[in-house]
Amino acid sequence: MRDRLRAYDPEIFDAILGEENRQQTELELIPSENYTYPEVLTALGTVFTNKYSEGYPGNRYYGGQTYTDVIERLATARARALFGAEHANVQALSGAAMNQTVYYGLLEPGDSILAMDLTHGGHLTHGSPVSHMARVFSFHRYKADASGRIDFDEVQRIAEKVRPKLVLCGHSSFPRDLDYAGFKRVADAVGALTMADVSHIGGLIAGGAGPNPLDHGFDVITTTTHKSLRGPRGGLVLSRAEFGRRIDRSVFPGLQGGPHMHTIAAIAVALKKAAEPEFRDYAARIVSNARTLADGLIERGAELVTGGTDNHLVVVDTVASFGLEGRHAQRLLEEVGLATNKQLVPDDPLPAQRASGVRLGTPAATTRGMGDPEMTAVADLFVRALRHRDDTGERDAVRAEVRELCARFPAPV
Repeated sequence: MRDRLRAYDPEIFDAILGEENRQQTELELIPSENYTYPEVLTALGTVFTNKYSEGYPGNRYYGGQTYTDVIERLATARARALFGAEHANVQALSGAAMNQTVYYGLLEPGDSILAMDLTHGGHLTHGSPVSHMARVFSFHRYKADASGRIDFDEVQRIAEKVRPKLVLCGHSSFPRDLDYAGFKRVADAVGALTMADVSHIGGLIAGGAGPNPLDHGFDVITTTTHKSLRGPRGGLVLSRAEFGRRIDRSVFPGLQGGPHMHTIAAIAVALKKAAEPEFRDYAARIVSNARTLADGLIERGAELVTGGTDNHLVVVDTVASFGLEGRHAQRLLEEVGLATNKQLVPDDPLPAQRASGVRLGTPAATTRGMGDPEMTAVADLFVRALRHRDDTGERDAVRAEVRELCARFPAPV
């Protein structure tokens, strides 16, 4: 099949080869990216991509659904078992869509939502002013202190003032565990529903390396499937049974049409992988690697948001550490083969396209088989690349060491 693509569309084929080479020779440190399983890639490239399957198993709008129903039922059953949920929807096409379906399914336009401040780690879909959701719902903010501690007395004060219908926790860039019991207490006190967006840490929860909000009585959790879960790009909505029908109708026909059945097949494969004993070890090593990386950066003089990490995320304040805006640090690191992304720091005075930091994560490096010694080496390479940014010889040396490290731990691509 690859030979047919090469012959028919060499430009696309060459771009695919180039990306395969980039993923092999550069170190992926973006925490929202990972290398999926070969079995997942196989499922993605199947004839299920040819099939329209609007609706749900046993109640589709098209005929010929015998096998689509099989894979979707497997996917939802595996999701419920893995996360301990009463209901699961596996049709959301992305993280943004899965969160929107919860808002539309459980709330009314204009309702208040209490969510984490975006500069403190909240996500675009948690009410960024540039998102459509901010035009539909009324978002209010809470923050964390410098150590990553959330003052729940303050959160409750805000909640009593704005009377949210939904208390939302979860993040895109928050390196600490969340106190789900604390959020539940606040929500119960004002009669609000609870939702946790665990997209970044879904794999850690599945592998027993992070707390599960459902264990604390949360109504809904959402997670993407491609980050620490190592699945394809998609989203899960997991909820109490009483909200299942409302969420399903919000996904379809409310927000989406036909689901991507090849992706659902791949999600089912990834969920089966995540239920295996080996995945628990993998999740634990992600966390261990992140802590080693954070310690190595601190020892070399880097300033980290919250001073460390409890999960897979590390956020470096590059302005405070190296006198570099995040966008410049990201570019310099990419030139030596370290893929990161610029990131806002708490109460960042810079806009998101410039930012004062960069965000790092360990899922992809852990997938390659790297451990604590390699994370210490990565911390050293990171600091050298930025501290000696004007030294061509040192930067060339860093690039060579990154290539050598990647060659010792091939990516499964």
